[in-house]
Amino acid sequence: MARILITSALPYINGVKHLGNLAGSMLPADVYARFQRVMGHDVLYVCATDEHGTPAELAAATAGQSVREYCDEQHEIQKRAGDGFSLSYDVFGRTSSQPNITLTQHFAEVLEARGLIEERIEHQVFSIDDDRFLPDRYVEGTCPRCGFERARGDQCDNCGRLLEPTDLKEPYSKISGSKNLEVRETKHLHLLQTKMETRIRDWVDASTEWPSLAKSIAYKWLDEGLRDRSITRDLKWGVPVTKNGVPREGFENKVFYVWFDAPIGYIGATVEWADATGGDWESWWRTDKGADDVTYVQFMGKDNVAFHTVSFPATILGSEEPWKTVDKLKAFNWLTWYGGKFSTSEKRGVFMDQALDLLPGDYWRWYLTANAPEGSDSAFTWEHFQSLINSDLANVLGNFVNRITKYTASKFDGQVPSAGEPGEAEAWMAAELETRLPAVVANMEAMEFRKAASEVRAIWAAGNEYLTRAEPWVKYKTDVDAAAVGVRTGLNLVALFGILAQPFIPQAAAKILDAVGVPADKRYWSFDGPAADLLDALPHGHAVTPPDVLFAKIEDAQVAEWTERFGGSDD
Repeated sequence: MARILITSALPYINGVKHLGNLAGSMLPADVYARFQRVMGHDVLYVCATDEHGTPAELAAATAGQSVREYCDEQHEIQKRAGDGFSLSYDVFGRTSSQPNITLTQHFAEVLEARGLIEERIEHQVFSIDDDRFLPDRYVEGTCPRCGFERARGDQCDNCGRLLEPTDLKEPYSKISGSKNLEVRETKHLHLLQTKMETRIRDWVDASTEWPSLAKSIAYKWLDEGLRDRSITRDLKWGVPVTKNGVPREGFENKVFYVWFDAPIGYIGATVEWADATGGDWESWWRTDKGADDVTYVQFMGKDNVAFHTVSFPATILGSEEPWKTVDKLKAFNWLTWYGGKFSTSEKRGVFMDQALDLLPGDYWRWYLTANAPEGSDSAFTWEHFQSLINSDLANVLGNFVNRITKYTASKFDGQVPSAGEPGEAEAWMAAELETRLPAVVANMEAMEFRKAASEVRAIWAAGNEYLTRAEPWVKYKTDVDAAAVGVRTGLNLVALFGILAQPFIPQAAAKILDAVGVPADKRYWSFDGPAADLLDALPHGHAVTPPDVLFAKIEDAQVAEWTERFGGSDD
């Protein structure tokens, strides 16, 4: 049994996340966690809300709440949305938790003791009209490199260049739009990433199990040259800056930068899990406490890769403490919304809570996995969503399950028949499984979820082709035993389809497996023996109960209504 630690990029606290956020981190992490569990491995899936920074302060002010009240409420809202999509976190923690505060302060003190943090006077943009210093992302202007007019103060989304707010041309406050800005002196702590550049490059070089997208982004940052980065901000909400366990002199009104404490939140959330369950968090994170046998897998969108391949490693490696570092990093491109990006700030696209109001979570899970933005960006359209759901789930899977279980109930007393011997059609089906099941497992292990979903869909389609070849309803008229073989094989395919479906559509998979009475301890992926054995695994005489319709088709009228409500190609 392997031990596998899985983290997905932390969703920010300011509102429910959109489908692009879900598709790029939380959902694939869950699919992978469920896969590894049904393979029999020991999995810890960690996530948390990322709660610090200016956006949380501004959102709370807009809502008329204290920041703590706002974050408390939004954490519960995001947790409920995750539950609606069957996200099987072992812990859904918070970066504002005491464990994360303690760990963040610990790392800062250790890094400073190692000579990797120093105080510096820096020049920062101050908005006179807003009466506050503006953090990087709240200064916008024209990129000095490519001329993009909405570049942020930390990075240009158009060309990807790392920036400082003072680099921007024609800067303005994103909060108020004011151009009444001036540069003032302020003192901050800086993480000396320049001292870690060779160490981080060697670490990236040695990371053999990252996709090319992740490596290329890491090397882009390294090739441009790492810069020492400020890790504190002039804010009230966040992790207090301390030294030797007490408030740091001159930093009483400052907090740690959200991108310093947020990745540490993976560890902090694991401590929350341990506090709640009695688990041993150190055995997952410290190599001197047993984590040397853990495989650590991270999931994130491509915009988060640099922070996880440079900034967070600078913290972990720079501490010189025995912390577990990532083994496999899965990065995703964008899920696009009619040619543009989904956007939380601009309310562009469909958000998780809205999606659940339209259809159950499994519909969205299947579409977003089968259409995962892995090798390139993937486009969401209502028409494609309708087509994929109707063909894959309603027609191929749902129709197969309902058809064979109902026929069993009507012709074979709702029991797995025992008569008859396998023949040519069964041999064909077994051959399909011999080829496709290893491909499913291999693609899942490689975290190629789109390919894995395609192979699972192909197995479902082969099951329908099998019924066409076996024709149990035709044979029943003249040879009941021959029909019994087709029904028995079909029912075993129902069980197999349900087992295969568990990582992708867990709610529907549970209904399928309940319908054919597969016990919980038999729901693992175990495909080592001959595929023919899978076609006769259910006990003869075993009771079968047809489920309700698993998937309703999406009608044109629904697509028209959703397009009117959320927008679409005519935006």
